[in-house]
This record gives sequence, C-alpha cells and structure tokens, in this order.
Amino acid sequence: MVILKIIIIVSILFFVVVVIYIFSTYCNLNVNTQRGTVVDSLNSVYVYYNGGVNQTSGRNVVDGYNIGMKYQCVEFVKRYYYEYYHHKMPDSYGHAKSFFDKKLSNGEMNVSRGLIQYKNGEGILPQIGDIVVFDGYLFNPYGHVAIISAVGTNEVELIQQNSGCMNVSRKCLGLTKNNSGWEIQNKRILGWLHIAE
Repeated sequence: MVILKIIIIVSILFFVVVVIYIFSTYCNLNVNTQRGTVVDSLNSVYVYYNGGVNQTSGRNVVDGYNIGMKYQCVEFVKRYYYEYYHHKMPDSYGHAKSFFDKKLSNGEMNVSRGLIQYKNGEGILPQIGDIVVFDGYLFNPYGHVAIISAVGTNEVELIQQNSGCMNVSRKCLGLTKNNSGWEIQNKRILGWLHIAE
C-alpha cells in the first residue's frame, strides 16, 4: 500500500513538472512584450522577441534561402550572416547544436556551414561576428547559437535571440587562455564558427 502511494505521488509530481515545462516553453509568459517585437540589434540586424523558447512563427525564407523558424536562435544567426556578410550556409537546415561538427579537427572548414570551426578550449581568440554553438541538454535538446558582439580581455559578449521569456538578448561570459587555446567559460559551449576571410 505504501509503495502504491509513493508511485502515485511520484507520477503526479512528474505530470505537474511536464505540464509546467510545456506551458512555460510554449507560451509567452512576459505580458509586457509581444512575440515579434524588436528587442536589440547588431549592425542593423534585429533581434526579435520569441516568447516561450519552443514557440515559432513560421519559416523565414528569403530569395529561396531558408533562414529558419521565426524567432528561434538559429533564425537570427543565419539572418545576421545573410544580411551582414551575404553568407548562405550550404546546409540551411538543422538545430542549433548541428552547427558544430564534432568530427572536425580544430581550425577545419565546416563544409555544411561554409565556416571555419574552432573547439572551445582549443581555438584561436574568438572574434566579433563569430557564431558560438552550445550543446543541448535535458531541457533543451536542440542546443543554442549566438553571435559574439564584443570581445574584451577576459570576457566575450553574446547577442542572441530566443533566450527565454525574460528577454535577455545580451550575455557576457568569461574568456581565458590555456595551453591549448582560448576558452569561453561555459561547459555547454562546443566551440565557435568563423567566416573565412
């Protein structure tokens, strides 16, 4: 009888957690900002507010090129590269974490993205405009991408879209140099992508 009560309580708690997760990621909990509102920009390329991180507002296609699902993180990064660098990624699909190819050696060309790839902790000094790629985790299996908007002596600033309902478009992370190369201080960062010059 006690085991049955424990199973019921655990089941109810699990159900409540799932409902809260779905509600908080598929609904706009920020009543002060509507989806599609401009919240920031980098080099005149806008960052839009998405609401819940799993919400989308249809696919953004420009001149036949797939920019991504509005207003997900990938959509901003690809739109920035398309508008600012006039760069089209050879593979225009995929979740954020798929931007980083774990099989490549450090400094190799990521053919799918048409960009040079550096591993976190082994790369050259990140530069403004580089795409930072975060791996997925339990609550976000798709990963995340952001663009470096500033580089200091011991930190980088990221600009990002779809950072959650609190609308944080800029984020600073520590930057250190070790024997192997530069490392952005976040355990989920796989590395960064750099446009070939």
